[in-house]
Amino acid sequence: MMKWISGVIMAAALAVPAVADEDDVTRVPASGSVAEVMDRLETAVTGAGATVFARVDHGAGAEKVGMPIGASQLLIFGNPALGTPAIQADPLAGLYLPLKVLVYEDAEGVWLVYESPAETFDDLAVPEDAEVIGKMTGALAKLTGLAAGG
Repeated sequence: MMKWISGVIMAAALAVPAVADEDDVTRVPASGSVAEVMDRLETAVTGAGATVFARVDHGAGAEKVGMPIGASQLLIFGNPALGTPAIQADPLAGLYLPLKVLVYEDAEGVWLVYESPAETFDDLAVPEDAEVIGKMTGALAKLTGLAAGG
């Protein structure tokens, strides 16, 4: 039985994609606290006509279980007019949408971080040159730029 469980765990681990390396994520330095930057990001997102689906406070959750990680929040947001073409190209794109931006603080400062849309859809049937990838890339750059402050 133990061998079977170990085999299942190993197979599941191999099925998980590798963590994106630094070239696959964009890190934008920001001024202010994580909460302030996240507030600006949320304002920029709603101001652009997108919907905020969730604001996840990883830091508060970790603190509740006695495992502090520092200030870290994730914003999950989207716009069906922007994301639907990716899902039309490959229904599995729905696993990766809506968009997400992490705001966290480390020893170097506060950062807005997001995965490159080209990387997000790299293994899907969304063409590399699809208009949706360019639009998402531009939107993420604009929104994080607004939130970075200055």
